[in-house]
Amino acid sequence: MTSTTAPTRQTRLALTPSTSMAGLLDGAWWPYTRDLTAELPPLVDALRDRFGRVTRITANPTPWPVAPYKVSVGGYAVHVGWFSGQDPDTMILLSYSLGRCDLLVVPPETELASAARLMALASAPGNLHSTNTLMSDEDATVRRLREARADEDAWETDGGPSAQSQSQSQSQSRSRPRPRPVVGARMIPLPPIRWG
Repeated sequence: MTSTTAPTRQTRLALTPSTSMAGLLDGAWWPYTRDLTAELPPLVDALRDRFGRVTRITANPTPWPVAPYKVSVGGYAVHVGWFSGQDPDTMILLSYSLGRCDLLVVPPETELASAARLMALASAPGNLHSTNTLMSDEDATVRRLREARADEDAWETDGGPSAQSQSQSQSQSRSRPRPRPVVGARMIPLPPIRWG
């Protein structure tokens, strides 16, 4: 009998370079779900080489439906402190050896392009934006992109560039005189002629 194991998902984590200037954030984490007991162990494992053994985290309980006070991670417990005054999109991880790691938590339901932008900004060297600023700026960017897409769709529906360019090229081809070939003449290349 053969046993199969479920493939492990890669932790979606972007950290600032370790040699970079210090910023407000150490990076960003994009969990797959809002189940902290399932999502925290792979995150802690991914951070081990850089931040040592994480023993405590602090978070805002709002984005997490279940708020455990301990999460088992590879044979030991990580203690969770819940603070409603902490930004809901921030998680602080504390280790005995290397201090703390402040992460932007990208909501699991975030679209790929939006998550990529947030993770890049949060992990940029010397980042001086808070998680609140990053999230509100990204919301504004998404709104602008949706409005631009809606305007473009409306333009396409009303005839758009394809109909306009086709009618222009048809009218130009009708008004433009076409050269007739001369039989027996020697062809001399000429520079392109501009019409109109």
